[in-house]
This record gives sequence, structure tokens and C-alpha cells, in this order.
Amino acid sequence: MSDKKLVALTFDDGPTIGITDQVLDVLGENEIVASFFLIGQQITEETGYLVKRAHDMGCSVENHSRTHQSMPTLSRQEILNEIQYTTELIEEITGEKPEFFRPPYIDYDQKMYDLIDLGFIAGYGCEDWVPSVTAKERIERVLHDANPGFIILLHDMEDNVNTVEAIKTIIPELKKQGYEFVTIRDLFRLSGISPQKNAIYMGANEVRKNYQ
Repeated sequence: MSDKKLVALTFDDGPTIGITDQVLDVLGENEIVASFFLIGQQITEETGYLVKRAHDMGCSVENHSRTHQSMPTLSRQEILNEIQYTTELIEEITGEKPEFFRPPYIDYDQKMYDLIDLGFIAGYGCEDWVPSVTAKERIERVLHDANPGFIILLHDMEDNVNTVEAIKTIIPELKKQGYEFVTIRDLFRLSGISPQKNAIYMGANEVRKNYQ
């Protein structure tokens, strides 16, 4: 186990022109990295530069399905297609395959565990997909939940300016508390933990046991 206070900042549902750019700006200003869980249909000729920019900054680029459907309802082949499509696009742009997957809506089942050969990630959110949750509320919730090995679940989706504002406070505040921001891959590697099959992780040291 690492004796450092490690934290992984993660973003779902991008890449999104106008929001992902701002998130990357904030990361750059604070000299930290994060992990981006991308939706395949969001990766286009217009947004590809954001994927490359994130990767070139040292961020990890991970899989969040092709169409963001609740995947337990899909057939085995549809599940495989959802993953393969997004993985191939990411590899095409970054030269690297994703190592982790966050199920849309954190909906998952044994069939998905059996078919998807990636580490499953959940994490702690702050309802930042709800427009009425203010930047201040997002900040308070994330800081309240913070602990070593923490995975922060946020969204760089369209119009999500409150999250852009929130991370301007969350990042320096956690740094002040002694946290080191790492990618989801380094969170596990530096913690000395190998992600297990048939498990979804809330943090490096915390497995979520129940299907939803």
C-alpha cells in the first residue's frame, strides 16, 4: 500500500467541446492529471482533439460505452459492440487501449463482468449531472467524502459549467490537505492493488458488492 494520500479525479460522458476544454485548462493550471471515461458516439472528427489533448497531458482515457444505455438490458453481442467501438476509437487517437470501464448509470450484472475484460469503476459522485446542484454543493459533497484511495465521479457533459467551477476549488483544497492526484491506472498501481474480476470499485480500497 502507498502511504501517500492518492485521489483519482474522473470525468464521464465526454468529450464535449466547450466543457472538456475548460476541464483540461483547470487540470493544466493545477498541474494535475485525471481520467476521462468517454462515450464512443461523442468521439468524432470534431472532438478528437480533446481526446488527444487529455492523453498528451498524461491523463488516462477510459471506456464508458458507445451509446450510454443501461447495459444489463442488452444482448451479449450488443454489449461487446458497445465496448469494442469505444475502445477502438480511443486506441486510434491515443495509441493505447482503455484499461477501465465505468458502466452507464452504474448499472451492471454478471453477464457484463463475464464479457468485458476491463476493470469496473464506480466512485463517489455529487449529483453533478443535476443542473440544480450548485457548484458550492458539489464542492462540499466531494470534500466531505474525500479519503485516501478516493475515486471522484464527475461529468464533462454538455453545459456542465457548475462542475468546471467546482473543480477550481476542489483541486487546490484537496492538494492543501495533502492529496496527490493520479490517473485511475496509477491509483491502483501505486496502491499495490490489482483490480479483480467480478468487482466494481468505489475507491482503490473499496469494492461495491451489490448489483443495483
